[in-house]
Amino acid sequence: MQETRVLLLRHAETSSPDCFHGAESDIDLGDRGRSQAATVAVRLAAFRPDAVYSSGMLRARETATPIAGACQLVPQVIETLHERRMGPLSGQPKAEGWSTYQQAMTHWMAGDLDYTHEGGESFADIAARTVPPFQALADRHRGETIVVVAHGVVIRVLLCSLVEDLSQADFADVPIEFVGVNDLRWNGTRWSAVGFERNGSPSQNQGGSSEPLKT
Repeated sequence: MQETRVLLLRHAETSSPDCFHGAESDIDLGDRGRSQAATVAVRLAAFRPDAVYSSGMLRARETATPIAGACQLVPQVIETLHERRMGPLSGQPKAEGWSTYQQAMTHWMAGDLDYTHEGGESFADIAARTVPPFQALADRHRGETIVVVAHGVVIRVLLCSLVEDLSQADFADVPIEFVGVNDLRWNGTRWSAVGFERNGSPSQNQGGSSEPLKT
């Protein structure tokens, strides 16, 4: 079976990047984020994707819209790919809430996937919500290329759950820069990560490659 190629990226920079924004915070993009979205749209159009998807959150839709426009496509929303529910942590400055986020991440990387803080989703919760629809997209577009715009924690959970050479222990190592592209392949039996990006540059990682994205 021909490989499905999924170009999975985080939304562009929000109008308040110094705060945590979970599913409870439907924030828009800032000026820098809108510029990032326009730039990545031109790059991704060169891959001639067959479809562009995003979560239903405003920051993801505002990133996906110029990408789809550059590709002469209509963006489609997958509601279940929304960001992690973070409860009271959503909207907090990262400097104040980081220890709470870090504690959950440490538990997850140690294998305690049900751990979370009060009001927040666990790794297991996020995986149960996001993996099935993400897998369904790959199966629906067999042999094609698609773009998926999602969120930082969601991307880390998806890659650590699906990519053969990754596990929850690699959670913190999966790059989630704004509009950084994860170049994924599904061959019908296994997922692989051909390349990751940090700030638009290729990055070496487990299961990834230092090769730049190629059309």
